[in-house]
Amino acid sequence: MKSYVAVDLGGTNLRAARYTPDGELLTHIKHPTLAKDSNESVLDRVVHLVQEVLPANDGAQDEVEAIAIGAPGPSNPFTGVVYNAPNLPGWVNLPLREIMQSRFNLPVELGNDANLAALAEWKFGAGRGHNDLVYLTISTGIGGGVISSGRLVVGANGLAAEMGHVVVAPDGPVCGCGQRGHLEAMASGPAIGRTARARLRGGAASSILELVDGHIKAVTAQHVGQAAKDGDPFALELLNEAGTFIGRAVADFMHIFNPSIVILGGGVAINVGELLLQPVRAAIRDRAMSDIYYINCPVTTVQLGDDVGLLGALALALETHPV
Repeated sequence: MKSYVAVDLGGTNLRAARYTPDGELLTHIKHPTLAKDSNESVLDRVVHLVQEVLPANDGAQDEVEAIAIGAPGPSNPFTGVVYNAPNLPGWVNLPLREIMQSRFNLPVELGNDANLAALAEWKFGAGRGHNDLVYLTISTGIGGGVISSGRLVVGANGLAAEMGHVVVAPDGPVCGCGQRGHLEAMASGPAIGRTARARLRGGAASSILELVDGHIKAVTAQHVGQAAKDGDPFALELLNEAGTFIGRAVADFMHIFNPSIVILGGGVAINVGELLLQPVRAAIRDRAMSDIYYINCPVTTVQLGDDVGLLGALALALETHPV
């Protein structure tokens, strides 16, 4: 039976699965990444993970068409090099494709995890039937991917679609990348938590304090989302502000890519849903230069949940090694 191995490298968990060309799941493995807490290197753990999902019979390994890997951080799909994976210590200019091909004697494909999430939602999720889409993940950081005319946009070195690193507030806080006022610095999960803590220290009233027993240092975007779903005005205001920044950026992306759908994923967007989508849509309407850009372009959330990384890797494998 022909099959593909898909690998999703996360800062918390490493996941691998083997699928048929029709997308049927044959086997699935998940292990904690343990990037800093294991004597075994993360790379060794990835190798062992792939070994676990390969066919048990060595002769059957010939039936595996390819291994596809979604890696966090910037990576080059043409050379197979991970430029920098911030949550995986030592992964700087790592020739991951070369290492894995040498180890398994199989074709190996590599892609940025957010780009592959866009590919997954296009092939298997909310983006089915759309050949032009913009995908944003709102989580610890903000990443993204773009499908244009039925093709994933990767750029000359695989660095395209860094959607979180556009300037939305020139005088805003410094982003984790070192630049100021990026969307990620204004509307990611950590950014929402940081703003909440600063305003609570300034005397803002909110039921969030009850969720953390008064310990302001413990407040995160998850607490903000929980309070917002309970109707807390302060929490709703924070989501409205974050959604407004996201919507302004999306309006710009609409002007550039003219998508027929915009999909938001990541823990923040999935957790609060419409509480974030509503201000996003309002900001798009306010900032787009014509309603032609958004009137027939839904803004929605992902359908694939935790499987989006694996299915993105599968989609990459199917595109690059069709049977």
